[in-house]
Amino acid sequence: MAISIVDYELPYDTHNVYGVSFYNDRVHTMVTSNSAMVESWLSNVTPANPNHRIVGLDVEWRPNNRYHHNPIATLQLCTGPNYPGSLQIPAGTVLPGVSLDPNCLIFQVLHSDWIPHSLSTFLANPAFTFVGVGIESDCEKLLLDYRLRVANVVDLRGLAADRLGVWELRNFGLKRLASAVLGKELEKPKSVTLSRWDSQWLTYAQIQYAAVDAFISYEIARQLNLRGA
Repeated sequence: MAISIVDYELPYDTHNVYGVSFYNDRVHTMVTSNSAMVESWLSNVTPANPNHRIVGLDVEWRPNNRYHHNPIATLQLCTGPNYPGSLQIPAGTVLPGVSLDPNCLIFQVLHSDWIPHSLSTFLANPAFTFVGVGIESDCEKLLLDYRLRVANVVDLRGLAADRLGVWELRNFGLKRLASAVLGKELEKPKSVTLSRWDSQWLTYAQIQYAAVDAFISYEIARQLNLRGA
């Protein structure tokens, strides 16, 4: 299977950790509504680490209806590994004590006790570049729902079109971009896309979906050499 998940079943009420695999990549994923755990996750993210300067960003919310517009339920962030060196490492290389897995945070902001100041500071830091598809509208909703301002954003559609010289990529969604740029097929079942993202307990399918979307955004930007822009 192209995608799978391992539940590490941590004995805490504050958070849980999962290993979400997409093809040959494993994404170390923390799911939490606890603001202190968000602060802890962010404390390991620094622009001094070149693998952290690109951040995949995505949000999910319960589908709206004609009578009610729902606020964002989850904010997903994905960075490269905490290892600060080059990722151009020969296959099979083992670095003792070093994890080369990208890191994803799924913050259930709808259920959080408070919005960490460190999150506001992180999103507003122009040293980080936040990437996604349709990211401007996601950031507008973050500002409207939670007064969280994202300073430096790049839409992957324009980036891919410019880098690859294919104008049509400006009209692609994340699924088609993943195929065009990464050569990998991404499944986005409507049963998950339109699911109850406001639930306090996310399903494995939701966690996989959320983590992979943020990771693919990060990975597309990395493969397109955004840091060299």
